[in-house]
Amino acid sequence: MDLFVFSTSGPGVARLVAGGAAGAVIDWERRGKARRQLGEGTQINHDTPRDLRTVRSATAASVICRINPVGRWTAAEVERAVGAGADEVLVPMLRRPEELAHVVDLAGGRCGVAAMIETQDAVDAVDALVGRPLSRVYVGLNDLRIDRAARGGRPAGLFAPMVDGTVAQVRDRVAAAGHRFGVAGLTRPDAGDPVPSALLMAEMDRMGVDFTFLRRSFHADTADRDPAAEIARIHTALALASTRDAHRRASDHEAFARAVAACEPVGVAAPVPA
Repeated sequence: MDLFVFSTSGPGVARLVAGGAAGAVIDWERRGKARRQLGEGTQINHDTPRDLRTVRSATAASVICRINPVGRWTAAEVERAVGAGADEVLVPMLRRPEELAHVVDLAGGRCGVAAMIETQDAVDAVDALVGRPLSRVYVGLNDLRIDRAARGGRPAGLFAPMVDGTVAQVRDRVAAAGHRFGVAGLTRPDAGDPVPSALLMAEMDRMGVDFTFLRRSFHADTADRDPAAEIARIHTALALASTRDAHRRASDHEAFARAVAACEPVGVAAPVPA
């Protein structure tokens, strides 16, 4: 499973890549994000084209640039990302296939285009979205939860879509289209909150996840450790998860579903395991 790190540090990215990270993400997404995620405790980055150039010059590994949701500014952002050396642009908050088609046209083959499925509209339109020439597709659990609640859906925990069948549905369509699939984020194998990282790794292996991101807590969880060595530990844990037999996979899936159910808001029924 490829692991990508959000970072603007050239030397830091170089060390993590040497330790087993597949590449880095530079994050330009901030338009409307503070309002959309108000009170959610999420992180909003303020990375710049200079940050992208710095990381690009520090590594030959993949560098992904997350741009803003599609709007009148998108053409300029794609040009800046390509000019600064991005291998891919990652498009957030998609709602209509036409938005993704616009970015693919703007990129014109000069860089890959990756799609984030993090709205209910995108889940509903997944077949049309994955019909584009994409470098990868990622399900964003935070914004999907927020979007569903804003549409009048029942409150749900962060990982509920991994249990109620939503992520499996998207994964199947992404795999059928031949794209790389990602979801969630990882930290140290012995850490993770509210769902233990070891259970999340096991479930991601069961689902055939191709890539993910090192989550924000990874940096806090490795503050007094060698982060590159911790990446190696994650890869070791994932390799062990891949050796499980069918019985152990089923048992770990049930344990994951119970852990997710324990995180559900009070008074909300747990999602049905998929």
